[in-house]
Amino acid sequence: MRQWLSFQEYSRRGNAPSHPVCRATDADALRSDPMFKLALDRLPAEAELCSQSTISRLENLPDVRALVRLGRGMIEQYCASFRQVPKRIVLDIDDTFDRVHGEQQLRLFNAYHHDYGFQPIVVFDGEGRFVTALLRPGKRPGGHEIRGFLRRLVGAIRATWPRVAILLRADSHYTAPEVFDWCRANRVDWVLGLAPNAALRRHVEGLEKTTAERFRAAPARGKVRRFKEFYDAAQSWSRVERIIARVEAGPEGTDTRFIVTNLQGGRPKKLYQGLYCARGQAENHIKAWKNHLAADRTSCHQAEANQFRLFLHAGAYWLLWSMRRLMPKGSTWRVMQFDTLRLRLIKLAARVVELKMQIKIHLPSSAPDQAIFAMLLDRLPRLVT
Repeated sequence: MRQWLSFQEYSRRGNAPSHPVCRATDADALRSDPMFKLALDRLPAEAELCSQSTISRLENLPDVRALVRLGRGMIEQYCASFRQVPKRIVLDIDDTFDRVHGEQQLRLFNAYHHDYGFQPIVVFDGEGRFVTALLRPGKRPGGHEIRGFLRRLVGAIRATWPRVAILLRADSHYTAPEVFDWCRANRVDWVLGLAPNAALRRHVEGLEKTTAERFRAAPARGKVRRFKEFYDAAQSWSRVERIIARVEAGPEGTDTRFIVTNLQGGRPKKLYQGLYCARGQAENHIKAWKNHLAADRTSCHQAEANQFRLFLHAGAYWLLWSMRRLMPKGSTWRVMQFDTLRLRLIKLAARVVELKMQIKIHLPSSAPDQAIFAMLLDRLPRLVT
């Protein structure tokens, strides 16, 4: 078991510092790296770490039960990242297309992207913490599937925090009557995007007209944005819901967006701009996870192996996100992209000298970021305490 965990940790750490196109094939070059050995509590002179073939066998080892336990472990890791139990958490749920080039299980043709791939569901919280990821076929999730996913996700979170309030944010893919009914019955609030239609537009026809007139009267002042709230329901909904419309007029014409929520208080402008629009940051987290950590390299044939890869890349995300959180507040380091952070603080040349009683790591004396690197080394123990 200890050896299996060492292999898993080696693979997880290998996803963080390596080049985005690198994966298990790098294991043959990194297995003798002294810094990787030290990260796994091994001396530089000890035996080499696992090879590429061993990493490949590791990725194909977990079955469905093991993946379920790993998923629960990820949520436990998420809960443990808080110093105290929060009163409310915000969960940003989104799906992203993962293009594939083989005969992988669960691959499906997506007409919008005009290619084969997966469309995993990814969940972050409002501060950018990674919560979980679920591999699934390359199509939009339906209401029943989303309800089942939420039931497992919220159940795992409330197993640790029974009384925590949860706010769900997502785009119109997740606006379904099954989601409304389940969330209302399980004390989960929501702010969801709502696809426009003729019935919704009838509520804002007058507002669209007057907003366009205001812009034409003073175009030099820039775009005009106004809000309206009303109650309505689709035929499939069990009851009417609170709907907020945002109407914006500019040189390109009038643009109208809708959201639906069960929150009773709050002005429409604050709910839309201050609360719902903040979910756009989750898309940046997904881009960092895919582009900087190569989370879209799901090239294994078995679906279980590709799901395990998503978890490994989630672990790499946690490493870099946690390191970035240690940076001084208000500094550019606190919002730096993962690839820049990795290039400036992780991919450094070093000379490792193993002595009888100690190990010395000699870093370049001319490194341009010595001060921030020293501060990071001083704060790193916080990640494990």
